[in-house]
Amino acid sequence: MLTAFVRAFKTPDLRKKLLFTLFIMAIFRLGSHVPTPGVSYVAVRDCQANGGGGAQLLGLADLFSGGALLQLSIFALGIMPYITASIIVQLLTVVIPRFETLKQEGQTGQSKLTQYTRYLTIGLAILQSATFVTFAQNPQNLFGAGCTNILSDTNWWTPILMVLTMTAGTGLIMWLGELITEKGIGNGMSLLIFTSIAARFPTSLWSIKERDGRWDTFLLVILIGLLIIAAVVFVEQCQRRIPVTYAKRMIGRRVYGGTTTYIPLKVNQAGVIPVIFASSLLAIPGLIVQFQRQAGEVPAWAAWLEVNIVAQRSPWHVLLYTLLIVFFTFFYVSISFNPDEVADNMKRYGGFIPGYRAGRPTAEYLRYVLNRITVPGALYLALVSLIPIVAFIMLNADQNFPFGGTSLLIIVGVGLETVKQIQSQLQQRHYEGFLR
Repeated sequence: MLTAFVRAFKTPDLRKKLLFTLFIMAIFRLGSHVPTPGVSYVAVRDCQANGGGGAQLLGLADLFSGGALLQLSIFALGIMPYITASIIVQLLTVVIPRFETLKQEGQTGQSKLTQYTRYLTIGLAILQSATFVTFAQNPQNLFGAGCTNILSDTNWWTPILMVLTMTAGTGLIMWLGELITEKGIGNGMSLLIFTSIAARFPTSLWSIKERDGRWDTFLLVILIGLLIIAAVVFVEQCQRRIPVTYAKRMIGRRVYGGTTTYIPLKVNQAGVIPVIFASSLLAIPGLIVQFQRQAGEVPAWAAWLEVNIVAQRSPWHVLLYTLLIVFFTFFYVSISFNPDEVADNMKRYGGFIPGYRAGRPTAEYLRYVLNRITVPGALYLALVSLIPIVAFIMLNADQNFPFGGTSLLIIVGVGLETVKQIQSQLQQRHYEGFLR
C-alpha cells in the first residue's frame, strides 16, 4: 500500500489529484472547528468537559461529523444528511417504479437520482438542524446535567441563523465531496466520512490511556486493534466467485463470447448499512426516556427501557442490537442484489453457470448461495459492532471505541477502495507489455 502511494506521488497528474484531495480534506476539518454564529465556543468546551451522558444519544451523528456536532460548528451535521438521503433514495428504487426505471437508464437516470438525493439532503439538513438547535437551547439535552447556556445571543433570529448556517454547511460538504470525486481520488463522500472518523482516533485512544494511566494497557489495546483491523481486512476481501460462461455467438462475420468470467459475491455484501440502521433504531428508546424525564416523573415503562434497552451493559441491549444487525443485513442484501435480474441479464447475453440451466434455476442457485454467504456476513457485522460495547464494559473505554463498530468498518472499507483506485490508475500509466 505504501509503495502504491510513493509511486502515485512520483506521477505528476496523480500527485495533483492526491494533493487536491488532501487540500479539500483539510478544509473540511477546518470547518468542523468554526463555531456557528450565536454559539459561545468557550461555553461549549466547558460543557464538553463537565457534561454527563446526554451526548451518548447523538453518538452516531457526532461520529460521522468528526466531533463537529457537539461543537456546534458550521459543519455540525457533517455528511449524515447525505448518507440518510442516499439510503432513502436507494430504498425507494424498490418501491417507486419511476425510480427503478431511472436506475435502469444508465448514466442519465443515475444523474437524475443524484439530483433527487441532493434535494432530499437539503430537506433533511433543515429538519435535523432545526431539531439540533432546539436541543441546543436546553444544553442539558446534549451534555447532561450541569451545563449552562451555550448560546451567546437569545434573540428570536438566532435559531433561524443557526439553522441556515448548518444547512449551508451541509450543502458545502456535499459540494466538496463531489469535487473530490471529479478532480481527486476515489469517492469524495466516502473520503470525507473517512476523514471525520479518523480525526477521532487519537482522542479515543488517548482517553483509554488517561483512564487507566498505564502504558502497557495502552500498547496492548493498540496491538489488539491492529489484529482486529487485519481480521476485518481479510473478511472484507473474502468473496465467493461464481463462474459464468458465455456461449459463442456469430454476429455478422465475427464471433463473440466464448469467455469465462465470474460473479463476485462478497461475504459482507451489505457493507456498513445494517450497523447504521440498527444504531439509529436503538437510539430511539433513549430519546423517549429523555423526553419522559424532562416532562417530570419517569414512568415505570420508561425506567425499564432505560435499564434494559438503553444501557449498553444490559444483555437485552446486546441481544437486540445483534438481532437488528442480522435482520437489516438480510434485508439490505435482498434489495441491493436481485438474483432474478442477474439471471435474466445473463440469459439475455448468452451466459450461464456451468451445471445450471439459464433462467429460474440460475436465479434459485444464486439466491441459495447468497443466503449461505449472508449468514456469516451478518454474524461478522454483529461481532465487529459489539467490540466497542465489550471495550466499554471491560476496559471502561470511550463508547466510540475506535477499533470496532461503524468506525472501523468504514475506515477499512474506504481505505481498501482508495488503494484500489490508486493502483488501477497507476496500472493505466505504467503498463508494461511482454516486450521491453
